[in-house]
Amino acid sequence: MQGGGGVEQQPPMQMVLRVKHPSSLGSGGGGDEEEGEGSSRSALSVFKAKEEQIERRKMEVREKVFAHLGRVEEESKRLAFIRQELEGMADPTRKEVESIRKRIDTMNRQLKPLGKTCVKKLVSESERMRMKKLEELNKTVDSLY
Repeated sequence: MQGGGGVEQQPPMQMVLRVKHPSSLGSGGGGDEEEGEGSSRSALSVFKAKEEQIERRKMEVREKVFAHLGRVEEESKRLAFIRQELEGMADPTRKEVESIRKRIDTMNRQLKPLGKTCVKKLVSESERMRMKKLEELNKTVDSLY
């Protein structure tokens, strides 16, 4: 509400005050009574008009607030939709990374025993070669004696 709304209410209140406190109470003339009654009717009609104006303004403000709330709701729904889309765009990348990591882990698990087997084979082959060389050396030594 604007500050101007309070200023608009003052004239009817002054009119009502004048009706409640007439300046010539003791005259007793019929014309004064009719004039007072006419001014009170006028003040009452001005007061009612201002009251209606305030009520209309209140309804306008209420409509504006509800319209604004509706726009805010629409925008929040739109933001939620955009957020979901962004998460959807990021998810494939996450899923791809997760899938690749799983495949790497699987390959590592498969390669570990193979690596051990290869090491065992290499050790056994090197042992065989060493044994052959030792035998050859032994033969060479035996042939010398």
